[in-house]
Amino acid sequence: MLVDSHCHLDRLDLAAHGGSLDAALEAARARGVGHFLCIGVSAGNAAAVKALAEQYPDVDCSVGVHPLDLEPGAAPALDWLLRELEHPRVVAIGETGLDYHYEPEAAGLQREAFRLHLEAARITGKPVVVHTREARVDTLALLREAALPQAGVLHCFTEDWAMAKAALDIGFYISLSGIVTFRNADALREVARQVPADRLLVETDSPYLAPIPHRGKPNLPQYVREVAEFLAELRGVRFEELAEQTTDNFQRLFPLAHLNRG
Repeated sequence: MLVDSHCHLDRLDLAAHGGSLDAALEAARARGVGHFLCIGVSAGNAAAVKALAEQYPDVDCSVGVHPLDLEPGAAPALDWLLRELEHPRVVAIGETGLDYHYEPEAAGLQREAFRLHLEAARITGKPVVVHTREARVDTLALLREAALPQAGVLHCFTEDWAMAKAALDIGFYISLSGIVTFRNADALREVARQVPADRLLVETDSPYLAPIPHRGKPNLPQYVREVAEFLAELRGVRFEELAEQTTDNFQRLFPLAHLNRG
């Protein structure tokens, strides 16, 4: 069994499945994907991801505000986030974090919002899903400052081994997406070989970043199998072993997730 540990089911391009999310999820299940974590990115889509988690027994969700979805000049309210996190299908916080690639001018606001999400993680005990791009020093500094007792994950990891090691040292997990299959991702593949087996997750980040051989097309949860198969070969383990290990890791990191492993 595989878990797509990070997907945006409310944003999928469903043309390949006749416009049907049911069909897209069924296609993923047919390829061994037994659970999906649907990720919140804004106050505006919180209701949508919660509704999907309520509708499908093999879907859980997170709620949070992506650093590129912050309202101009305003971090989300902590009381709003804490209320959202009370929902029984909300098993994680985020995605949150820092992205200085697209909005370096908003760095201060992003840091304020990230701290707020980390405070919610401290209060609730729920794990945090972290997006980071071109903000390595500040991301690690804020994670260390928060000193959370529970683990979290750096999702869609694209940084170097030094950052991965620093995150691992403070208890975080590393999640790899289809980017690891890209032709120019040699440095990331080196990281992928070194991440300890018990700290590794797989994801699609669909509808974005489809793995080879689907690159350039809309990504779908079913393609997490390509990511897992690639990583198994890269790491020199059987696919079944990697699937079982990453599912165990997901269950450990997200203990409130409603996995049914048969």
